[in-house]
Amino acid sequence: MKEYQAVVVKLTRHTRENEDTLTDLLNERSRGGWEPTLISQDGERLVLIFCRSAEG
Repeated sequence: MKEYQAVVVKLTRHTRENEDTLTDLLNERSRGGWEPTLISQDGERLVLIFCRSAEG
């Protein structure tokens, strides 16, 4: 069985700030065993869906 997690990131006009936010988010989820499954952008919002195998 798999479990999913959705994260919505509001992008700013500052590229470096966006890069830092995304890098931190991806590193944090990766350490928890999450893998990005879907990435979608709608204007200033970036939606990331992560997936991992559920234990049990």
